[in-house]
Amino acid sequence: MSQAETVILEKQLCFAVYSASHAFTRAYRTLLEPLGLTYPQYLVLLVLWERDGMRVKEIGARLFLDSGTLTPLLKRLEGIGYVRRIRDANDERQVSIMLTPAGQALEAKAAAVPKDLQCLIGVPGDEIGMLAEQVAKLRNGLQHASGELGTRELEGE
Repeated sequence: MSQAETVILEKQLCFAVYSASHAFTRAYRTLLEPLGLTYPQYLVLLVLWERDGMRVKEIGARLFLDSGTLTPLLKRLEGIGYVRRIRDANDERQVSIMLTPAGQALEAKAAAVPKDLQCLIGVPGDEIGMLAEQVAKLRNGLQHASGELGTRELEGE
C-alpha cells in the first residue's frame, strides 16, 4: 500500500470495523425489536443463557463492560422481568444475576436471531465463525498492545 493509500478512509481497518459495528447494531435493532430487547440487553441474556447465576463482575468481564455501564442495563432487564439481582448474604458487594422464568422462556424466542442475521448478511455460517475468530484475534491483539487483558485472552482464545 502506497503512502497516499494509507490515508484513504476505506482502506482503514479501524473504519471497516467501526462502520461494521454500527451496521450490526442497526441490523440487530430490527431483529430484536419484536422481542423488546436492545442489543446490549441481548448480549447480557446470551451470557446468562450459557450460564445462569453469574456475578455482575463475571458478566462484565465476558462482555468487556464496566459496572457503570452494566448496572443500569441489569436494572432495566430486572424491571422488565427477565432477571433478578441477588446479593450474596456473606458479601453484599457481590451480586449474582439469575434468569426469571420469563427470561428463560425468551431464549426459545431469541433462538432464531443468529440465523435471521445470517440471512440478512448473506454469509454462510462457517464463514461467520471464521470472521468471528479473526475479529476476536484482532481485539485480543489490540488489548494486549494497550496493556489490557480480556477474559477471552486469558482463557486462551
